[in-house]
Amino acid sequence: MDQYIGKLLDNRYEILERVGAGGMAVVYKARCHRLNRLVAIKILKSDLAQDAEFRRRFHDESQAVAMLSHPNIVAVYDVSRSDELEYIVMELIDGITLKQYMQKKGEALNWREALHFITQIMKALGHAHSRGIIHRDIKPHNIMVLRDGSVKVADFGIARLTSAAQNTLTQEALGSVHYISPEQARGSHIDARSDIYSAGVVLYEMITGRLPYEGDSPISVAIQHINSIPLSPREINPEIPEALESITMKAMAANMDQRYANADAMLADLEEFRKNPNINFDYTDADLLTGGDEPTQVMETSGSLNLRGAVAAAAAGANAGSGHGPAAPSAPPSKRRREREELDDEDEDDYEERPRRRRSGGKGSPLPAVLAVGAILIFLAAIGYFLWGILSNIVVPEDVLYATPKLVGRIYDDVKNDAVLLNGFTVEVERTVDSENVREGEIISQNPDAGEEVKSGNMNISVVVSGGTSRFVMDDYTNQRASQIEALLRDKGFEVTIETEHSDVAKGYIIRQDPAKDTRLNEGDVVTLVVSEGAEVKTVTMITVVGQPLERAKSMIEELGLIVGASPEVYDDLQPVGYVVNQSVDAGSEVAEKSIVNLQISKGPDPGVTPSPGPDESTPPASEEPTPPPSESPSQPPESPPAVDLVTKQISIELPVDQDVVDVVVTVGGETQFEEKSLDTTLRRIRPVLKGSGAGVEVCIYFDGVLAETRYEDFVK
Repeated sequence: MDQYIGKLLDNRYEILERVGAGGMAVVYKARCHRLNRLVAIKILKSDLAQDAEFRRRFHDESQAVAMLSHPNIVAVYDVSRSDELEYIVMELIDGITLKQYMQKKGEALNWREALHFITQIMKALGHAHSRGIIHRDIKPHNIMVLRDGSVKVADFGIARLTSAAQNTLTQEALGSVHYISPEQARGSHIDARSDIYSAGVVLYEMITGRLPYEGDSPISVAIQHINSIPLSPREINPEIPEALESITMKAMAANMDQRYANADAMLADLEEFRKNPNINFDYTDADLLTGGDEPTQVMETSGSLNLRGAVAAAAAGANAGSGHGPAAPSAPPSKRRREREELDDEDEDDYEERPRRRRSGGKGSPLPAVLAVGAILIFLAAIGYFLWGILSNIVVPEDVLYATPKLVGRIYDDVKNDAVLLNGFTVEVERTVDSENVREGEIISQNPDAGEEVKSGNMNISVVVSGGTSRFVMDDYTNQRASQIEALLRDKGFEVTIETEHSDVAKGYIIRQDPAKDTRLNEGDVVTLVVSEGAEVKTVTMITVVGQPLERAKSMIEELGLIVGASPEVYDDLQPVGYVVNQSVDAGSEVAEKSIVNLQISKGPDPGVTPSPGPDESTPPASEEPTPPPSESPSQPPESPPAVDLVTKQISIELPVDQDVVDVVVTVGGETQFEEKSLDTTLRRIRPVLKGSGAGVEVCIYFDGVLAETRYEDFVK
């Protein structure tokens, strides 16, 4: 069993299974427990982890790829480096490689499908090149095809920063030799144009169904990239558009200076071709297929295969017959076809000798005859081109016509990304309509109709899609007033169920809903709204504080979590001065935390009231006479306290905006003067009329039994 399966890396990534291996690392499927998602983890092979150079390269790869963020590049989520283990965490792709896709097809891809793929590959390379990163290993094995028809470039296994040294061709490059650029095979300096060459080979393989060069060994294939010229795609399949052939061969130009300068330039031509497949880019064979005069560089690096040395030596030998380093101009396509067919019957030694024979110009050479034949062919071609220009408008239609595919009856979401079905067409939704008979998402009609032929510049299909029988789409009603949404839904013909729970959300507002947003409903469906009751209110049991000193009573009430409100003084014959005579909340009753408790405090007996005589004081002694008060006549009643003139005043109170209804109580000097239950808060404010006397009279305002505000109002004339 693999040593890593079942392990938990960094207490986060659980290794589930092994899914593949590359030149330097093994790839595993894993689960990220922190984000609960499946990922791919690439771990450096254990035998290579002992080599400091391999560890450095692996770490450089990780850092390089982490710089990239593009929909056509496999994403890197995490990079980890330790003494024992190095790995990178990547996006897990649900798809197959482009190589597997082509093998599954068993033949060349339709050129429109190939155009769809190569466009995405070049977008990925353009993004990487703009950040100074060269892939160096573009091949169908490193390109993933997803279920929706999109592609992602993967395995930047030997990617380096542009400024890094790039002169070693090691074992992992051998499997990529069919896609290697001439400068990579020679050991010369490479840049972004090397990726463009490899992408050109991938495009060549897609549209022709074969590789440009084959051989019995990696060395023989690499030599062909340097010295030989491939058959043009149209020689293999004449149905390939000339413009696409031109793009392919320009990308594969042996001379770097004759290739596209960058990925964006190639993308521009691909886009022009997509718009008009009959476009003529006017690239000549001499421009695209002749090699440059860049000298061969032999790189010796310890620990690597000396493939470049072998390639350089073979290439140098191939050129020795002419006495010059650079290759001579290529033969015409017809001759290349004959030579290619002859090459299939020759062994490797004969093949390596052929370039010398072909380029020899010494005594006895057939070169003059060849040149004479070539001149005649050029003359005939010029006449043919002239006649073609005259007759083309008569014989050939101005635009190629394409049959519109049948989309009616299919599901739109399945169709819109099906590159094979669309075959170059684009599709867009004209409108969505309700339908009792057609399932949701199914295409009801299309314009143009199936089978109708259209010109290449008008390959767009508009469709009408069924929305099903639903008549209403749920919106997101959270944090909205429940009473309003309930009324809205009931008007639409739905049954509404209200559930309540305590929450930090304002009272009367929606916390959750079922069904969720974007759910399509039918008349009579049940909608459940969970409504907030506001924060949960804790209650306490009131105790008695009558008979306690004021300060002690306050302390006892505050320990319960309640608030001491007004504490006016009153005359009382039973309690001493400063002691509690009465409390507004009865002992033993349940009351909400932070509720107000008002107290009455004794200020002693009323001096205007004569206390009743005691049992021993009913009859004074005979020898004593009662002494009348000095300032009173025995026949006059006690003096009453002076009357207080009350002043009327109207105040304004703002009602809370986070509730539907509220209970309001207003006290003046500890006495309740206004009380109203279940006031509708849409009134916004109320203006009660109060009475009081004096300046700075305490006015307390309570909402739902909780003190909301204390004011000090002047009640003076």
